[in-house]
Amino acid sequence: QVQLVESGGGLVQAGGSLRLSCAASGSIFSVNIMAWYRQPPGKQREFVATITSGGSTNYADSVKGRFTISRDNTKNTVYLQMNNLKPEDTAVYYCYAQITSRNFRLENYWGQGTQVTVSS
Repeated sequence: QVQLVESGGGLVQAGGSLRLSCAASGSIFSVNIMAWYRQPPGKQREFVATITSGGSTNYADSVKGRFTISRDNTKNTVYLQMNNLKPEDTAVYYCYAQITSRNFRLENYWGQGTQVTVSS
C-alpha cells in the first residue's frame, strides 16, 4: 500500500503565497508522474499542474506564471508553490501520484486533500 500525505494549506489574503507539499510512502519501487488537482466549492475537480520523474512540467492556463510545481525524487515528495493567489484559487487541493509498486504494478493514488482559502 501507498500513502500520500499533504500539508501546507491554509487561509491567505489575495496576493499572498502558500506552499503545498505531498509525500508518498509505502510499497514504492518508483514514483512516476506527480500532479496537483483542485476542487473549488460546488465545482468538479480540475487539473492544476503535473511533473514527470524527469522534471517536465505542465500547467493549467489559470495558474501559469503564478504556480510552480517541483519535486524531490529522493524524498518522493512533490511541491506546489503558489504565488499571487486569487480568491478564485480557493479550493481543496489534491495530490496525485502514479506509482510503480515493489511488485512492479502501475498504481494510482490520491492524497486526502488540503484546504486553500484566499480572502479578498
